Amino acid sequence: MATKRLSMRQTREILRQRLLLHRSYREIGLSLSVSVGAAANAVARAQAQGLDWTTIQALTDDVVEAQLYRRAPLPSGERPVPDCVYLHTELHKPGVTLELLHLEYLE
Repeated sequence: MATKRLSMRQTREILRQRLLLHRSYREIGLSLSVSVGAAANAVARAQAQGLDWTTIQALTDDVVEAQLYRRAPLPSGERPVPDCVYLHTELHKPGVTLELLHLEYLE
């Protein structure tokens, strides 16, 4: 199950506390009621984009969000999406397994 993304207010506060105040991830987590991993992930994303606190402060929330959470471009040879209805009906037939359907697809 996917986790809920932090609000931009929380993300900005995490970045402020880490980059400006040099607080530990544990201190940040306790002050904002977020996990240590969530705090570290937000800071790692900012550092991967080369953002420092002065740059983040000058940007709007939408721009910061786009910088931190942009998706990687999909490869040109993108796989087709499976037909879930077909798979569901086929799996209900006797003797049909997901492995058999996969082998049939590969042929």
